[in-house]
Amino acid sequence: MAAYLVANYNVTNPEAFEAYPPAASPTVIAHGGELLAADAESEAIEGQPRKVTVILRFPSKEAAHAWHSSDEYVKIMHLRTDNTEGVVILADEFVMPG
Repeated sequence: MAAYLVANYNVTNPEAFEAYPPAASPTVIAHGGELLAADAESEAIEGQPRKVTVILRFPSKEAAHAWHSSDEYVKIMHLRTDNTEGVVILADEFVMPG
């Protein structure tokens, strides 16, 4: 079952964060992930989310966890965590019953 990783954050240090997307993308692909959406000016229609929203699809939660804890990603994760404020969540794909 596919799993979706959703990151929603504000960039606090744009210059330092600039290195993150090109460094992270190959690690996502190497773990079977796919970039579905990336928007630096997300539009809030309810609540007060942060400006940046990224949605990745992985083959499973296990694959997403393997990516997130991989040596390649752990080496560069600080480029995001040191330069943004927000949340990252992981959710299973919804399968309609019946």
